[in-house]
Amino acid sequence: MSSYRKFAYVYDELMEDMPYPEWLRFARQAWEKHGSMPKSVVELGCGTGSITIPLVNSGFEVTGIDLSADMLSVARGKMDSTPQGSRLYREGSIRWVQQDMREWEIPEQVDAVISFCDCFSYLLEERDVISAFVQTYKGLKEGGIFLFDVHHPNTIIRYDEEQPFVWDARSVSYIWTCELDTSRCEIEHHLSIFAKEEQSDLYRRFEETHVQRAYDPEWMKTELVKAGFRDVKCYADFEWVEAGDDAQRLFYVAVK
Repeated sequence: MSSYRKFAYVYDELMEDMPYPEWLRFARQAWEKHGSMPKSVVELGCGTGSITIPLVNSGFEVTGIDLSADMLSVARGKMDSTPQGSRLYREGSIRWVQQDMREWEIPEQVDAVISFCDCFSYLLEERDVISAFVQTYKGLKEGGIFLFDVHHPNTIIRYDEEQPFVWDARSVSYIWTCELDTSRCEIEHHLSIFAKEEQSDLYRRFEETHVQRAYDPEWMKTELVKAGFRDVKCYADFEWVEAGDDAQRLFYVAVK
């Protein structure tokens, strides 16, 4: 997988405005609404650990799972550079695992599984989504909570309508264009990234291609139920309101 190799090392700078506190707030509220705060949490698609590390530093036992070795390398470095990091790492409150979220598996079941920042939108076939749902059901304890978000189909369409996108900062810039396959509601993102070299005025250009797909919200809910989950709900944009067609990001909450 070529995506997220060089990109991993500029990811945090490009994504510094992402609403990580909002994802953390939503997770805590979901756990409170369902009666108990988890002790053990798996994060699927943990990336560079921007959600994982705050959870660890709040006392959770977290397993961060990602397909990209480079993203996990950045996450480890961030964790170990925090004042608490090396101590928590030795105590086992955090572990980083390179796995495919469609096939993820750890030795013990956990209290909660989360997957934010539209990681499930990177699963491009229905069978991939179903496989990830089934594995997550297996990995949860009875009563455990599964939280994840995806793009609404209309968001995928809006990306295509509003492109191109440009970001220009001192140390990294990009030009981002898209190609939409309307029959599959699948979009291919093409990024030309210009990253400044350390101690130099030179910028190195590299290319990234990322493909995402959006699925019918009712289909997603049906497949969660088929996988064994109960009390399946779909909310909109970090709020506890039922998702409609005006939603940008869909939040699913499901209980084992």
